[in-house]
Amino acid sequence: MTEPDLLLRAVVPAPLKVTYEALTDPSALRVWLAEHADVDLPGKYEFWGRYTPDGAQPHQRVLHVDERTIRLAWTLDGVETTTQFELAEDEDGTLVTLSQSDLPSFEDVIADKAGARGALQTFWSLAIANLADYLAGRELTPKVDFTSSELRASVVIDAAPDTVFDSMIQPEVFRKWFGANVDIEPYVGGRFAMGGFELDPGGAKFVEFEPGRKASLRFADGETTSWELEGSDGKTRLTMVHSGFDPANPPYPGWAGWLGGIAGLRHYHELPRRRPIWRQVEIAGVPAGMVAIDQ
Repeated sequence: MTEPDLLLRAVVPAPLKVTYEALTDPSALRVWLAEHADVDLPGKYEFWGRYTPDGAQPHQRVLHVDERTIRLAWTLDGVETTTQFELAEDEDGTLVTLSQSDLPSFEDVIADKAGARGALQTFWSLAIANLADYLAGRELTPKVDFTSSELRASVVIDAAPDTVFDSMIQPEVFRKWFGANVDIEPYVGGRFAMGGFELDPGGAKFVEFEPGRKASLRFADGETTSWELEGSDGKTRLTMVHSGFDPANPPYPGWAGWLGGIAGLRHYHELPRRRPIWRQVEIAGVPAGMVAIDQ
């Protein structure tokens, strides 16, 4: 395999054999990865459907398979990319390394010129988080529906609304569960800048801000991300909605990033006493963040 553009590592809470089965059993893949899956190794490994970028039909073919490695050619928007899963034993379970080649440039993703390949980085981050939860027997985070223009998701978090809200607007805490640098001014009119104010001096702006209840961010292009929190029995139902975009061109890469963040937020609150099992992400060989995946 050529040098990958994306390298993602996670320790998942299961032995290597069980993890390999989760990667190769079509019924398991239909739970944590895709709407449809058809696997008959060594000749076939296909997944497709509404939860897969460019997923109207399967576009994968097997390049190599053994007891620890699955390497696929995956054609998206007419470009053949390479995807590889590699497994290794770890004292806390199994180390899963996901490699992905032929990603578009960050500039093309931001400019909405990247097509389906622009969603691969965040697609795989969310997928591996869901693989970890599947193996732990935990509820999965909602997947991206790449056929829908409604970007809305709801999860229940085992913490009170004030606690959850505070973790979403305190930069030092946000960085722990989201896995990327962020600067936040927590008030109406305050800035929110993924990557920090040095990279994005203007940032998004809070247009709503009610501690413990809701907040809305408006971006420079007019798009809005809203958080609504509702408490019950010491838990919080967090509903996130992204709106204000061209319905013909939904921002799926960013939405998958928010959903991957929600997975990290759930882990941060629900498993606070467990030792974090870190996922490391590198893009084109450069570390891009660390996100906790707890057992």
